[in-house]
Amino acid sequence: MRKRIRGRVILLVVTTLLTGYYIVPSVAPVSSLPSLFPGILPRAERVNLGLDLQGGMHLVLEVQAEKAVENATERLMEEARRILEKEKIGIAHLAREGEAGILLKVSKAEERDRTQRLLGELATLDKVPGATPDELRLTVQAREVKRIQELAVRQSLETIRNRVDQFGVTEPHIVPEGDRRIVVQLPGIKDPQRAINLIGKTALLELKAVDTSLNPVDVEQGKAALPPDLQLLYLREVDEEKRQVVGKRPIVVQRQPIITGASLTDAKVQPDDQGGWLVAFTLDREGGKIFGDFTGANIGRQLAIVLDDTVYSAPVVRSRIGDRGQIEGSFTADSARDLAIVLRAGALPAPVKIIANLTVGPSLGQDSIQKGVRAAMLAAILVVLLMAFYYKLSGVIADFALVLNSIMLVGLLVAMRATLTLPGIAGIALGIGMAVDSNVLILERIREELKLGKTVRSAIDAGYDKAFVTIVDSHVTTLITAAALFLFGTGPVKGFAVTLSLGVAINLYSALVGTRVVYDWMTSRRELKKLSI
Repeated sequence: MRKRIRGRVILLVVTTLLTGYYIVPSVAPVSSLPSLFPGILPRAERVNLGLDLQGGMHLVLEVQAEKAVENATERLMEEARRILEKEKIGIAHLAREGEAGILLKVSKAEERDRTQRLLGELATLDKVPGATPDELRLTVQAREVKRIQELAVRQSLETIRNRVDQFGVTEPHIVPEGDRRIVVQLPGIKDPQRAINLIGKTALLELKAVDTSLNPVDVEQGKAALPPDLQLLYLREVDEEKRQVVGKRPIVVQRQPIITGASLTDAKVQPDDQGGWLVAFTLDREGGKIFGDFTGANIGRQLAIVLDDTVYSAPVVRSRIGDRGQIEGSFTADSARDLAIVLRAGALPAPVKIIANLTVGPSLGQDSIQKGVRAAMLAAILVVLLMAFYYKLSGVIADFALVLNSIMLVGLLVAMRATLTLPGIAGIALGIGMAVDSNVLILERIREELKLGKTVRSAIDAGYDKAFVTIVDSHVTTLITAAALFLFGTGPVKGFAVTLSLGVAINLYSALVGTRVVYDWMTSRRELKKLSI
């Protein structure tokens, strides 16, 4: 009997110390804490606060999925051009029409049917003869359009999540909403505009050859026609002394990139020769080979480094370059670091549009915390006093279970790095009530057994045994409800479900083990004739 009691006491002490360890504020030095497991337990941390308590940003983004369809159509158009050039079929006109259409005119009308057969390998395109004998209309199939749009939203969600994770926001909340929207909640964000720039930047990196056959100014003014395989972009002009962008000038580049950010494997910040910062990037093996072959064959030619259709620099190729390059552009340390983050996380498959941008002030969060804590403390005090008054010494033992429950609940929340929200505080307050509810069932059962004339020891055993099924049944049904809230709820609802389910699970432990060991200890020392209940 005594060995069983000793084992339960040790179990209670160990679990209380382990969970209580996490409650110690992170400002306390770890060396001052007597650790039972040195080198295993992490540094004590604070509870992560949600957006409604800490303040921060709430963004609703809409993925411009039609742009992803346009990009896919452009790629199919370039693939069609490659196939026809390989077969030496002349192209009189090739251009995208609308979001998912391509108009193709061959130089010789008799080549149209052969062209249609050759393009058969592009299975996602419907190929229909046009209005004239030399015309062929290509359209991306409807199911493919839908697939591209859905994929764009999923990829955007993962890319944004990767960017935010690297940005260092604690417990961000990033979930899809509807078909095209993404909700982003960033608790405790200090620089909202920087976060918006980081999340919303498409970050499409392309390395393109500069074309010098046309005067960019003439193209800009409409004096010279721009062929389909070229495009007009703008190069940022930087004042090296002031370290800032002072303007932009037109530049003509090849539309087809040599390589894109899809070949990028790493990007990091490095200091440049002028005391500023640049972003150095590394390419994968295939990208490095393509880049090396191009630069080796085009020494003396300008190469444009393009990010989101803006040319950051256009250096002259002096020698063969392998799998490494760099982006210069008068960056600050933060802007260079943010650019490296978005490059590492990958480009968004389509631009995103900010539908809603709400900033929650910290004063609202602090007010919510104070009111929530006051409500929880008031509830706890009232419950403690009521139990002590109504059940006397047995009520005090039940209050011991309540304290035990609170320590373990808060400790587990910190250990799990869970995010505490206002509904989460409500879940804790509800758990306080449920923590006593189990003990009320047990104490009422013990009272009934004592009225029947049983001894204190027998009444305690019978009270726990008879209340056991009812306690487990009520807690299991609550856990099922909490699980449903967690699976199908979002944000704060999940926070409520987490605190509720943890509270319920700890209630079972504190009621059936915590209080029981106290009664076992009392009755093992001497035979009680009367129980204060």
